Amino acid sequence: MSKATYPLKLPLSIKKAAQRLAKEDGVSLNQWIAVAVAEKVGVIETAAEFFKKHAGDTSGHGLIKFLRAAPKVTPEPQDKLR
Repeated sequence: MSKATYPLKLPLSIKKAAQRLAKEDGVSLNQWIAVAVAEKVGVIETAAEFFKKHAGDTSGHGLIKFLRAAPKVTPEPQDKLR
């Protein structure tokens, strides 16, 4: 496996939390961050493939028609932007 170096700047609070978690896992901070990045990449790529697969050949053009047909009601209090 080839490796690349990347100077990573983290907020101090995030670095300290990552150091603590790496220590709890018994691995180096570098290894812990590499695994965390790999997990995030996997999640995003898996989600992208899921949506691509389930979208089929749809384009989204029907979405506007669907939204225009939606009832014009006031959002519930829990659905409003804060």
